Amino acid sequence: MYRLCRRSASALLRHDGARYNIHAIATPIFSATCSGDSVVETDAKTRWYSVLASGRCNTSQSSAALNLNKNGFFLGNRYESTAAFDASSPPPPPLEKYEYQAEVSRLMDLIVNSLYSNKEVFLRELISNASDALDKLRYLGVTEPELLKDAVDLDIRIQTDKDNGIITITDSGIGMTQQDLVDCLGTIAQSGTAKFLKAMKDSKDAGGDSNLIGQFGVGFYSAFLVSDRVVVETKSPKSDKQYVWEGEANASSYTIREETNPEKLLPRGTRLTLYLKHDDKGFAHPERIQKLVKNYSQFVSFPIYTWQEKGYTKEVEVDEDPAEANKDKQDETAEKKKKTKTVVERYWDWELTNETQPIWLRNPKEVTTEEYNEFYKKTFNEYLDPLASSHFTTEGEVEFRSILYVPAVAPMGKDDLINPKTKNIRLYVKRVFISDDFDGELFPRYLSFVKGVVDSNDLPLNVSRTYYEETLGSKGL
Repeated sequence: MYRLCRRSASALLRHDGARYNIHAIATPIFSATCSGDSVVETDAKTRWYSVLASGRCNTSQSSAALNLNKNGFFLGNRYESTAAFDASSPPPPPLEKYEYQAEVSRLMDLIVNSLYSNKEVFLRELISNASDALDKLRYLGVTEPELLKDAVDLDIRIQTDKDNGIITITDSGIGMTQQDLVDCLGTIAQSGTAKFLKAMKDSKDAGGDSNLIGQFGVGFYSAFLVSDRVVVETKSPKSDKQYVWEGEANASSYTIREETNPEKLLPRGTRLTLYLKHDDKGFAHPERIQKLVKNYSQFVSFPIYTWQEKGYTKEVEVDEDPAEANKDKQDETAEKKKKTKTVVERYWDWELTNETQPIWLRNPKEVTTEEYNEFYKKTFNEYLDPLASSHFTTEGEVEFRSILYVPAVAPMGKDDLINPKTKNIRLYVKRVFISDDFDGELFPRYLSFVKGVVDSNDLPLNVSRTYYEETLGSKGL
Protein backbone atom coordinates (compact mmCIF):
# COMPACT_ATOMS: atom_id res chain seq x y z
CA MET A 1 0.00 0.00 0.00
CA TYR A 2 1.11 3.55 -0.76
CA ARG A 3 -0.28 6.81 0.34
CA LEU A 4 -0.07 10.22 -1.27
CA CYS A 5 0.60 13.27 0.79
CA ARG A 6 -2.22 15.80 0.76
CA ARG A 7 -0.14 18.55 -0.89
CA SER A 8 1.09 16.32 -3.72
CA ALA A 9 -2.38 14.93 -4.38
CA SER A 10 -3.86 18.41 -4.68
CA ALA A 11 -1.06 19.41 -7.07
CA LEU A 12 -1.82 16.41 -9.22
CA LEU A 13 -5.44 17.40 -9.46
CA ARG A 14 -4.60 20.93 -10.58
CA HIS A 15 -1.94 20.04 -13.21
CA ASP A 16 -3.12 16.58 -14.27
CA GLY A 17 0.11 15.01 -12.98
CA ALA A 18 2.31 16.23 -15.85
CA ARG A 19 4.88 18.00 -13.73
CA TYR A 20 5.21 15.37 -11.04
CA ASN A 21 6.84 12.00 -10.92
CA ILE A 22 5.21 9.19 -9.00
CA HIS A 23 8.43 8.54 -7.13
CA ALA A 24 8.22 11.96 -5.58
CA ILE A 25 4.69 11.70 -4.35
CA ALA A 26 4.19 8.03 -3.49
CA THR A 27 5.89 6.60 -0.44
CA PRO A 28 5.45 3.16 1.06
CA ILE A 29 3.31 3.03 4.17
CA PHE A 30 5.86 0.98 6.07
CA SER A 31 8.95 3.13 5.40
CA ALA A 32 9.04 6.79 4.55
CA THR A 33 12.74 6.69 3.41
CA CYS A 34 12.45 3.97 0.83
CA SER A 35 12.44 5.01 -2.83
CA GLY A 36 9.73 4.10 -5.32
CA ASP A 37 12.14 2.03 -7.49
CA SER A 38 13.09 -0.28 -4.65
CA VAL A 39 9.46 -0.94 -3.95
CA VAL A 40 8.76 -1.70 -7.61
CA GLU A 41 11.68 -4.08 -7.81
CA THR A 42 10.56 -6.10 -4.77
CA ASP A 43 6.92 -6.26 -5.76
CA ALA A 44 6.19 -7.11 -9.39
CA LYS A 45 2.40 -7.05 -8.95
CA THR A 46 0.44 -4.28 -10.55
CA ARG A 47 -0.61 -1.69 -7.99
CA TRP A 48 -3.53 0.75 -8.23
CA TYR A 49 -3.44 4.30 -7.02
CA SER A 50 -6.68 6.15 -6.53
CA VAL A 51 -6.65 9.86 -7.08
CA LEU A 52 -9.70 12.00 -6.42
CA ALA A 53 -10.62 13.76 -9.60
CA SER A 54 -13.24 16.30 -10.39
CA GLY A 55 -14.56 16.64 -13.90
CA ARG A 56 -13.30 14.50 -16.80
CA CYS A 57 -9.94 12.75 -16.76
CA ASN A 58 -8.06 10.79 -19.45
CA THR A 59 -6.55 7.81 -17.66
CA SER A 60 -4.15 6.77 -20.40
CA GLN A 61 -2.87 10.30 -20.91
CA SER A 62 -2.28 10.79 -17.23
CA SER A 63 -0.53 7.45 -16.96
CA ALA A 64 1.81 8.24 -19.85
CA ALA A 65 2.62 11.66 -18.43
CA LEU A 66 3.56 10.13 -15.13
CA ASN A 67 5.62 7.39 -16.82
CA LEU A 68 3.90 4.56 -14.90
CA ASN A 69 3.34 1.82 -17.46
CA LYS A 70 6.98 0.87 -17.86
CA ASN A 71 7.22 0.04 -14.18
CA GLY A 72 4.05 -1.98 -14.07
CA PHE A 73 2.01 0.64 -12.29
CA PHE A 74 -1.42 1.88 -13.26
CA LEU A 75 -2.97 5.04 -11.91
CA GLY A 76 -6.78 4.83 -11.72
CA ASN A 77 -9.32 7.58 -11.10
CA ARG A 78 -12.11 7.48 -8.51
CA TYR A 79 -15.09 9.75 -9.03
CA GLU A 80 -17.38 10.93 -6.24
CA SER A 81 -20.82 12.39 -6.69
CA THR A 82 -21.27 15.99 -5.66
CA ALA A 83 -25.05 16.02 -6.15
CA ALA A 84 -25.65 16.17 -2.41
CA PHE A 85 -23.68 19.36 -2.17
CA ASP A 86 -25.09 20.98 -5.25
CA ALA A 87 -26.87 24.13 -4.11
CA SER A 88 -28.66 24.39 -7.43
CA SER A 89 -30.63 21.11 -6.89
CA PRO A 90 -34.28 21.61 -5.86
CA PRO A 91 -35.09 21.15 -2.12
CA PRO A 92 -37.15 18.12 -1.01
CA PRO A 93 -40.92 18.62 -0.88
CA PRO A 94 -42.23 19.93 2.45
CA LEU A 95 -43.39 17.38 5.05
CA GLU A 96 -47.04 17.80 6.03
CA LYS A 97 -48.28 16.54 9.41
CA TYR A 98 -51.87 15.47 10.03
CA GLU A 99 -53.77 14.50 13.16
CA TYR A 100 -55.76 11.27 13.32
CA GLN A 101 -59.43 11.94 12.83
CA ALA A 102 -62.12 9.89 14.57
CA GLU A 103 -65.84 10.05 14.91
CA VAL A 104 -66.11 10.21 18.67
CA SER A 105 -69.63 8.81 18.88
CA ARG A 106 -68.64 5.68 16.93
CA LEU A 107 -65.39 5.36 18.86
CA MET A 108 -67.33 5.54 22.12
CA ASP A 109 -69.74 2.89 20.87
CA LEU A 110 -66.85 0.60 19.96
CA ILE A 111 -65.17 1.04 23.33
CA VAL A 112 -68.30 0.47 25.39
CA ASN A 113 -69.76 -2.44 23.47
CA SER A 114 -66.52 -4.29 22.79
CA LEU A 115 -65.12 -4.12 26.33
CA TYR A 116 -68.25 -5.07 28.23
CA SER A 117 -70.16 -8.20 27.32
CA ASN A 118 -72.76 -7.85 30.06
CA LYS A 119 -74.77 -4.68 30.62
CA GLU A 120 -75.21 -5.14 34.34
CA VAL A 121 -71.49 -4.60 35.00
CA PHE A 122 -72.04 -0.86 34.61
CA LEU A 123 -72.98 -0.67 38.28
CA ARG A 124 -69.86 -2.56 39.33
CA GLU A 125 -67.66 -0.16 37.38
CA LEU A 126 -69.30 2.98 38.74
CA ILE A 127 -69.20 1.69 42.32
CA SER A 128 -65.50 0.86 41.89
CA ASN A 129 -64.87 4.43 40.69
CA ALA A 130 -66.72 5.79 43.74
CA SER A 131 -64.66 3.53 46.01
CA ASP A 132 -61.46 4.89 44.44
CA ALA A 133 -62.63 8.47 45.07
CA LEU A 134 -63.18 7.64 48.74
CA ASP A 135 -59.81 5.92 49.00
CA LYS A 136 -58.05 8.96 47.53
CA LEU A 137 -59.72 11.25 50.03
CA ARG A 138 -58.82 8.99 52.94
CA TYR A 139 -55.21 8.85 51.81
CA LEU A 140 -54.85 12.59 51.22
CA GLY A 141 -56.68 13.38 54.45
CA VAL A 142 -53.76 12.01 56.45
CA THR A 143 -51.43 14.77 55.28
CA GLU A 144 -54.12 17.37 54.49
CA PRO A 145 -56.72 17.24 57.29
CA GLU A 146 -58.51 20.31 55.89
CA LEU A 147 -59.89 18.11 53.10
CA LEU A 148 -62.02 16.34 55.70
CA LYS A 149 -63.29 19.49 57.39
CA ASP A 150 -66.83 18.76 56.20
CA ALA A 151 -68.06 16.08 58.58
CA VAL A 152 -69.46 13.77 55.92
CA ASP A 153 -69.35 10.00 56.23
CA LEU A 154 -67.29 8.10 53.68
CA ASP A 155 -69.95 6.06 51.93
CA ILE A 156 -71.74 5.36 48.63
CA ARG A 157 -75.49 5.85 48.18
CA ILE A 158 -77.62 4.61 45.27
CA GLN A 159 -81.13 5.91 44.70
CA THR A 160 -83.53 4.89 41.92
CA ASP A 161 -86.67 6.25 40.29
CA LYS A 162 -88.32 3.30 38.55
CA ASP A 163 -91.17 5.39 37.13
CA ASN A 164 -88.84 7.72 35.22
CA GLY A 165 -85.94 5.29 34.73
CA ILE A 166 -83.31 7.23 36.67
CA ILE A 167 -80.41 5.94 38.80
CA THR A 168 -78.41 8.27 41.05
CA ILE A 169 -75.05 7.22 42.53
CA THR A 170 -73.53 9.56 45.13
CA ASP A 171 -70.19 9.28 46.91
CA SER A 172 -68.55 11.58 49.44
CA GLY A 173 -65.07 11.15 48.00
CA ILE A 174 -62.45 13.54 46.69
CA GLY A 175 -64.61 15.01 43.93
CA MET A 176 -63.28 16.75 40.82
CA THR A 177 -62.37 20.24 39.76
CA GLN A 178 -63.25 21.68 36.37
CA GLN A 179 -59.86 20.66 34.98
CA ASP A 180 -60.29 17.16 36.40
CA LEU A 181 -63.56 16.83 34.52
CA VAL A 182 -61.82 17.75 31.27
CA ASP A 183 -58.86 15.45 31.90
CA CYS A 184 -60.68 12.41 33.30
CA LEU A 185 -64.12 12.43 31.66
CA GLY A 186 -63.33 14.39 28.52
CA THR A 187 -60.34 12.23 27.59
CA ILE A 188 -61.04 8.60 26.77
CA ALA A 189 -58.79 6.15 28.67
CA GLN A 190 -57.43 8.91 30.91
CA SER A 191 -57.39 7.39 34.38
CA GLY A 192 -57.31 9.69 37.37
CA THR A 193 -56.62 6.67 39.56
CA ALA A 194 -53.57 5.67 37.53
CA LYS A 195 -52.25 9.23 37.75
CA PHE A 196 -52.85 9.26 41.50
CA LEU A 197 -51.02 5.96 41.94
CA LYS A 198 -48.06 7.31 39.97
CA ALA A 199 -47.96 10.36 42.21
CA MET A 200 -48.02 8.09 45.25
CA LYS A 201 -45.18 6.01 43.84
CA ASP A 202 -43.07 9.07 43.09
CA SER A 203 -43.74 10.58 46.50
CA LYS A 204 -41.27 9.86 49.25
CA ASP A 205 -44.10 9.73 51.77
CA ALA A 206 -46.02 7.00 49.94
CA GLY A 207 -46.39 3.96 52.09
CA GLY A 208 -48.49 0.83 52.24
CA ASP A 209 -50.44 -0.94 49.58
CA SER A 210 -53.30 0.82 47.87
CA ASN A 211 -56.78 -0.59 47.46
CA LEU A 212 -57.51 1.49 44.38
CA ILE A 213 -59.27 -0.51 41.70
CA GLY A 214 -59.72 1.22 38.34
CA GLN A 215 -56.68 2.32 36.36
CA PHE A 216 -57.73 2.26 32.72
CA GLY A 217 -60.03 5.27 32.57
CA VAL A 218 -62.89 3.65 30.65
CA GLY A 219 -65.03 2.36 33.52
CA PHE A 220 -67.04 5.58 33.59
CA TYR A 221 -68.13 5.11 29.98
CA SER A 222 -69.81 1.82 30.89
CA ALA A 223 -72.67 4.04 32.05
CA PHE A 224 -73.58 4.47 28.39
CA LEU A 225 -74.33 0.77 28.15
CA VAL A 226 -77.71 1.50 29.72
CA SER A 227 -77.99 5.31 29.57
CA ASP A 228 -78.92 7.82 26.93
CA ARG A 229 -77.66 10.73 29.03
CA VAL A 230 -75.30 11.03 31.99
CA VAL A 231 -74.99 14.02 34.32
CA VAL A 232 -72.05 14.31 36.73
CA GLU A 233 -72.25 16.83 39.57
CA THR A 234 -69.03 17.12 41.52
CA LYS A 235 -67.51 19.25 44.28
CA SER A 236 -63.85 19.04 45.22
CA PRO A 237 -62.68 20.22 48.67
CA LYS A 238 -59.85 21.96 46.81
CA SER A 239 -62.32 24.21 44.98
CA ASP A 240 -65.08 26.55 46.13
CA LYS A 241 -67.24 25.83 43.10
CA GLN A 242 -69.33 22.86 42.07
CA TYR A 243 -69.38 21.84 38.41
CA VAL A 244 -71.76 19.84 36.27
CA TRP A 245 -70.60 17.61 33.40
CA GLU A 246 -73.22 16.39 30.94
CA GLY A 247 -72.88 14.07 27.97
CA GLU A 248 -75.05 11.93 25.71
CA ALA A 249 -74.42 8.50 24.26
CA ASN A 250 -74.51 9.49 20.58
CA ALA A 251 -72.97 12.94 20.90
CA SER A 252 -69.46 13.96 19.91
CA SER A 253 -69.22 16.68 22.57
CA TYR A 254 -70.03 17.36 26.20
CA THR A 255 -70.78 20.40 28.34
CA ILE A 256 -69.41 21.67 31.64
CA ARG A 257 -71.08 24.41 33.65
CA GLU A 258 -70.98 25.79 37.17
CA GLU A 259 -73.79 24.77 39.51
CA THR A 260 -75.77 27.77 40.71
CA ASN A 261 -78.81 26.05 42.25
CA PRO A 262 -78.26 26.06 46.03
CA GLU A 263 -80.57 23.06 46.48
CA LYS A 264 -78.26 20.86 44.40
CA LEU A 265 -74.99 21.80 46.06
CA LEU A 266 -72.93 18.98 47.55
CA PRO A 267 -70.72 19.37 50.64
CA ARG A 268 -68.13 17.18 48.91
CA GLY A 269 -67.98 14.33 46.43
CA THR A 270 -69.68 13.33 43.19
CA ARG A 271 -73.23 12.53 42.13
CA LEU A 272 -73.88 10.59 38.91
CA THR A 273 -77.35 10.66 37.41
CA LEU A 274 -78.10 8.07 34.73
CA TYR A 275 -81.09 8.56 32.45
CA LEU A 276 -81.72 5.01 31.30
CA LYS A 277 -82.59 3.88 27.81
CA HIS A 278 -86.15 2.73 27.21
CA ASP A 279 -85.17 -0.96 27.06
CA ASP A 280 -82.99 -0.74 30.19
CA LYS A 281 -85.37 0.95 32.62
CA GLY A 282 -85.67 -2.34 34.47
CA PHE A 283 -82.33 -1.53 36.13
CA ALA A 284 -84.06 1.29 38.02
CA HIS A 285 -85.99 -1.13 40.26
CA PRO A 286 -84.61 -0.96 43.83
CA GLU A 287 -84.65 -4.73 44.23
CA ARG A 288 -82.53 -5.25 41.14
CA ILE A 289 -80.00 -2.63 42.20
CA GLN A 290 -79.71 -4.26 45.59
CA LYS A 291 -79.16 -7.66 43.99
CA LEU A 292 -76.42 -6.33 41.69
CA VAL A 293 -74.62 -4.64 44.58
CA LYS A 294 -74.65 -7.84 46.63
CA ASN A 295 -73.39 -9.86 43.69
CA TYR A 296 -70.56 -7.63 42.43
CA SER A 297 -69.65 -5.16 45.16
CA GLN A 298 -70.55 -6.96 48.35
CA PHE A 299 -67.02 -6.71 49.75
CA VAL A 300 -66.09 -3.14 48.79
CA SER A 301 -64.38 -1.59 51.80
CA PHE A 302 -66.84 1.33 52.07
CA PRO A 303 -70.52 1.04 53.07
CA ILE A 304 -73.00 1.05 50.20
CA TYR A 305 -76.56 2.18 50.92
CA THR A 306 -79.50 1.66 48.59
CA TRP A 307 -82.85 3.50 48.73
CA GLN A 308 -85.38 0.81 49.67
CA GLU A 309 -89.05 0.69 50.46
CA LYS A 310 -89.70 -0.57 53.97
CA GLY A 311 -92.73 -1.19 56.09
CA TYR A 312 -93.88 -1.73 59.64
CA THR A 313 -97.13 -2.95 61.17
CA LYS A 314 -99.35 -1.04 63.53
CA GLU A 315 -102.82 -1.28 65.02
CA VAL A 316 -105.47 1.22 63.95
CA GLU A 317 -109.02 1.71 65.15
CA VAL A 318 -111.86 0.52 62.99
CA ASP A 319 -115.06 2.51 62.66
CA GLU A 320 -117.99 0.66 64.25
CA ASP A 321 -120.87 -0.60 62.18
CA PRO A 322 -124.13 1.28 63.11
CA ALA A 323 -126.02 -1.98 63.74
CA GLU A 324 -123.38 -3.20 66.12
CA ALA A 325 -123.31 0.20 67.83
CA ASN A 326 -127.05 -0.06 68.62
CA LYS A 327 -126.55 -3.54 69.99
CA ASP A 328 -123.82 -2.32 72.28
CA LYS A 329 -126.06 0.42 73.61
CA GLN A 330 -128.72 -2.12 74.51
CA ASP A 331 -126.23 -4.14 76.45
CA GLU A 332 -125.18 -1.51 78.95
CA THR A 333 -123.57 -4.02 81.23
CA ALA A 334 -121.20 -5.25 78.52
CA GLU A 335 -117.71 -3.81 78.57
CA LYS A 336 -117.01 -1.65 75.56
CA LYS A 337 -113.87 -2.50 73.57
CA LYS A 338 -112.47 -0.56 70.66
CA LYS A 339 -112.07 -2.59 67.52
CA THR A 340 -108.70 -2.41 65.78
CA LYS A 341 -106.98 -3.93 62.76
CA THR A 342 -103.38 -4.43 61.71
CA VAL A 343 -102.10 -2.42 58.79
CA VAL A 344 -98.66 -2.04 57.16
CA GLU A 345 -97.22 1.44 56.86
CA ARG A 346 -94.85 1.96 53.90
CA TYR A 347 -91.90 4.33 53.83
CA TRP A 348 -88.56 4.79 52.09
CA ASP A 349 -85.19 4.76 53.82
CA TRP A 350 -81.51 3.94 53.29
CA GLU A 351 -80.48 0.33 53.79
CA LEU A 352 -76.94 -1.00 54.16
CA THR A 353 -76.45 -3.49 51.34
CA ASN A 354 -72.86 -4.75 51.73
CA GLU A 355 -72.94 -5.75 55.36
CA THR A 356 -71.08 -9.04 54.85
CA GLN A 357 -67.38 -8.63 55.56
CA PRO A 358 -64.60 -10.38 53.59
CA ILE A 359 -63.40 -12.69 56.32
CA TRP A 360 -60.70 -14.15 54.05
CA LEU A 361 -58.68 -10.98 54.64
CA ARG A 362 -58.48 -11.70 58.36
CA ASN A 363 -56.06 -13.94 60.16
CA PRO A 364 -57.46 -17.49 60.22
CA LYS A 365 -56.66 -17.73 63.92
CA GLU A 366 -59.02 -14.83 64.61
CA VAL A 367 -62.02 -16.26 62.73
CA THR A 368 -64.38 -18.57 64.60
CA THR A 369 -66.19 -21.60 63.20
CA GLU A 370 -69.50 -19.76 63.56
CA GLU A 371 -68.20 -16.90 61.40
CA TYR A 372 -67.01 -19.32 58.72
CA ASN A 373 -70.39 -21.06 58.68
CA GLU A 374 -72.33 -17.79 58.58
CA PHE A 375 -70.22 -16.51 55.72
CA TYR A 376 -70.79 -19.77 53.82
CA LYS A 377 -74.57 -19.59 54.20
CA LYS A 378 -74.82 -15.95 53.10
CA THR A 379 -72.43 -16.24 50.17
CA PHE A 380 -73.81 -19.46 48.67
CA ASN A 381 -77.42 -19.28 49.91
CA GLU A 382 -77.11 -22.49 51.91
CA TYR A 383 -79.10 -23.45 54.99
CA LEU A 384 -76.82 -26.19 56.33
CA ASP A 385 -73.41 -25.75 57.87
CA PRO A 386 -70.50 -27.06 55.74
CA LEU A 387 -68.73 -30.29 56.65
CA ALA A 388 -65.30 -28.65 56.57
CA SER A 389 -63.55 -25.45 55.57
CA SER A 390 -60.01 -24.39 54.69
CA HIS A 391 -58.70 -20.84 54.96
CA PHE A 392 -55.26 -20.26 53.44
CA THR A 393 -52.95 -17.81 51.68
CA THR A 394 -50.70 -18.74 48.76
CA GLU A 395 -47.65 -16.79 47.61
CA GLY A 396 -45.79 -17.21 44.37
CA GLU A 397 -46.23 -15.93 40.84
CA VAL A 398 -49.73 -14.90 41.87
CA GLU A 399 -50.56 -14.23 45.52
CA PHE A 400 -54.11 -14.93 46.60
CA ARG A 401 -56.28 -15.68 49.62
CA SER A 402 -58.97 -18.30 49.62
CA ILE A 403 -61.61 -20.05 51.70
CA LEU A 404 -62.87 -23.43 50.47
CA TYR A 405 -65.86 -25.36 51.80
CA VAL A 406 -67.06 -28.95 51.56
CA PRO A 407 -70.88 -28.84 51.42
CA ALA A 408 -72.95 -30.89 53.82
CA VAL A 409 -75.00 -32.44 51.00
CA ALA A 410 -73.33 -34.20 48.09
CA PRO A 411 -74.47 -33.56 44.50
CA MET A 412 -77.49 -35.65 43.64
CA GLY A 413 -76.42 -37.09 40.29
CA LYS A 414 -73.32 -38.08 38.38
CA ASP A 415 -73.70 -35.15 36.01
CA ASP A 416 -73.71 -32.71 38.90
CA LEU A 417 -70.64 -34.36 40.42
CA ILE A 418 -68.39 -33.79 37.40
CA ASN A 419 -70.20 -30.85 35.85
CA PRO A 420 -67.58 -28.37 34.58
CA LYS A 421 -70.12 -25.54 34.47
CA THR A 422 -70.76 -25.30 38.21
CA LYS A 423 -70.50 -21.80 39.69
CA ASN A 424 -69.07 -22.84 43.02
CA ILE A 425 -65.79 -20.92 42.91
CA ARG A 426 -66.13 -17.13 42.96
CA LEU A 427 -63.12 -15.11 41.77
CA TYR A 428 -62.56 -11.66 43.27
CA VAL A 429 -59.90 -9.10 42.42
CA LYS A 430 -59.39 -6.52 45.16
CA ARG A 431 -62.72 -7.64 46.68
CA VAL A 432 -64.63 -6.93 43.45
CA PHE A 433 -66.47 -9.93 42.01
CA ILE A 434 -65.21 -10.95 38.56
CA SER A 435 -66.71 -14.28 37.59
CA ASP A 436 -67.82 -17.70 38.76
CA ASP A 437 -67.88 -19.42 35.36
CA PHE A 438 -64.47 -20.88 34.49
CA ASP A 439 -65.36 -24.20 32.84
CA GLY A 440 -63.13 -26.24 35.14
CA GLU A 441 -60.09 -23.96 34.82
CA LEU A 442 -59.68 -23.04 38.49
CA PHE A 443 -60.62 -26.46 39.85
CA PRO A 444 -60.44 -29.98 38.43
CA ARG A 445 -63.78 -31.43 37.47
CA TYR A 446 -63.72 -34.17 40.10
CA LEU A 447 -63.64 -31.41 42.77
CA SER A 448 -66.41 -29.36 41.19
CA PHE A 449 -68.59 -29.86 44.29
CA VAL A 450 -66.19 -27.76 46.42
CA LYS A 451 -67.37 -24.21 47.05
CA GLY A 452 -65.31 -21.20 47.95
CA VAL A 453 -63.93 -17.75 47.17
CA VAL A 454 -60.56 -16.72 45.71
CA ASP A 455 -59.28 -13.15 45.99
CA SER A 456 -56.07 -11.75 44.50
CA ASN A 457 -54.47 -8.33 44.21
CA ASP A 458 -51.80 -9.45 41.74
CA LEU A 459 -53.87 -10.20 38.67
CA PRO A 460 -53.22 -7.66 35.90
CA LEU A 461 -55.82 -4.91 35.82
CA ASN A 462 -57.83 -4.76 32.63
CA VAL A 463 -60.32 -2.31 31.25
CA SER A 464 -63.43 -4.39 31.76
CA ARG A 465 -62.18 -6.98 34.28
CA THR A 466 -63.83 -9.69 32.18
CA TYR A 467 -60.44 -10.41 30.66
CA TYR A 468 -59.27 -11.96 33.96
CA GLU A 469 -60.94 -15.22 33.05
CA GLU A 470 -58.51 -15.76 30.16
CA THR A 471 -55.28 -14.31 31.52
CA LEU A 472 -52.29 -16.41 32.44
CA GLY A 473 -52.65 -15.15 35.97
CA SER A 474 -56.07 -16.69 36.46
CA LYS A 475 -54.88 -19.95 34.95
CA GLY A 476 -51.93 -19.84 37.34
CA LEU A 477 -54.35 -19.96 40.25
